[in-house]
Amino acid sequence: MSLAGGAVDGRGWGRVRAAGLVVLAGALLLAVGHFAATAPEAAIVIAVAVLATGVTAVQPGLIPLAVLPVLFAVLRVGSQGVDLSLSDFALAAASLPALLLARRPFSPGLRAVLWASAAYQFATLVTVVNNPYSANAVEWAHAWMTVSGSLVVGWAVGANGHARTGMRLVVATIAFLAAVTVVEGGLQVLHGDLSPVYITFPYPMHKNFVGTVCSFGATILYARPAWAGIGRRLGWLLLALMVVAMFLTQSRQAVVGFVAAVFVLVLRGRSERRRSKLVLLLLAPAVVFVTNLVQDQINSGNQFNSVFQRLTWFQDSLDVWGTDPWFGVGLRWWYTDRFPVSFQPPNAEIEVLTSAGVVGLLLFVVLAVVALRVAWKLDPVYGSVALGVLVNRLVQAQFDLFWSAVQASVPFVVLGICLGAQRYAELRRTAPAAVVEGRVPEVAWATRLGAS
Repeated sequence: MSLAGGAVDGRGWGRVRAAGLVVLAGALLLAVGHFAATAPEAAIVIAVAVLATGVTAVQPGLIPLAVLPVLFAVLRVGSQGVDLSLSDFALAAASLPALLLARRPFSPGLRAVLWASAAYQFATLVTVVNNPYSANAVEWAHAWMTVSGSLVVGWAVGANGHARTGMRLVVATIAFLAAVTVVEGGLQVLHGDLSPVYITFPYPMHKNFVGTVCSFGATILYARPAWAGIGRRLGWLLLALMVVAMFLTQSRQAVVGFVAAVFVLVLRGRSERRRSKLVLLLLAPAVVFVTNLVQDQINSGNQFNSVFQRLTWFQDSLDVWGTDPWFGVGLRWWYTDRFPVSFQPPNAEIEVLTSAGVVGLLLFVVLAVVALRVAWKLDPVYGSVALGVLVNRLVQAQFDLFWSAVQASVPFVVLGICLGAQRYAELRRTAPAAVVEGRVPEVAWATRLGAS
């Protein structure tokens, strides 16, 4: 193709983006009107997205970057059968601008995970058709947004040159939650209360949510990629803060997930930083801490504590799965009154198995393996942090639900940021400044390079 052809391709994509932004702005305005009365918090988020859309057309990646802190907001704002968090609405508001304005073409790794996500969604579509109820359809779209939307948002941040700022925003938000946990936990300990910390500021949050998020932050800071621009002293200080907060929550799944992530990062070896294997000895007290918590609950004889409750839920989940072993009984079935017992599956695989059957579980495993493989094959400078967070989440999910708002979306956002950061770094080394800054579309430049 000629140089003129490349220019036409660039202008054509520009017209597509402009038309898409107009349609997006109209759709968001309609959404504001719909949620204004029933979910004002969601309406505010969407209204801000409308205002920022015009600015984003000039500075790609702005909306995805701006919503990163909001992705940690689990405040429930759903209504009329739509039980979603503020994080979900923020992710949806950022995903469409990110899809339109993110740098093209997507990297092979990003496309691989997007295709794996699409395959999982196709598999679970069967259970949506077989079990027609509102929560089923809503969760189907929510799961797709949780993976694909998060990936594209992260990619838009990284590939448009905002990876450092984006990762700092993620760490700063987690550090805020950790600081609140330490303060409230310290006051609780001073009063002689050694029970798990459930923070109340700025609104009540569950210990497993806060523990999980602090575990993610600790993993990011342990990996501490150079491109994130987090100094060594500050990094270790924030790491200590998040680890203390994680232990104060007494979230066993968070501790186990962090231990697994550090174990993988240490044994992987290939990285910009040397990691001594002696750190594995320092993790022994964490394992002992979790073991003691479990033993205490077993020895208590309380049949209603979390250990015995999970064992009961395992059996109940298998009974539910037996009603439709191949395609499952529907997503979020535990929020309905279709079964005589009300409980949540205590494990990611059992969650998917009961919801989408053997077919859904197979594609879920494929999605997890593809995501881990993509992170593993990335340059360790960029891939180590993504690999650590993904391993952390998958290990945590052996003790709880997987498809849970922030806990599921953050690992894929981090993976998207890392994929985008590597692409941006590659462009800076090989492409003209006009391409890196976005004045000439990368697709058009690549076409011109091939023609020459």
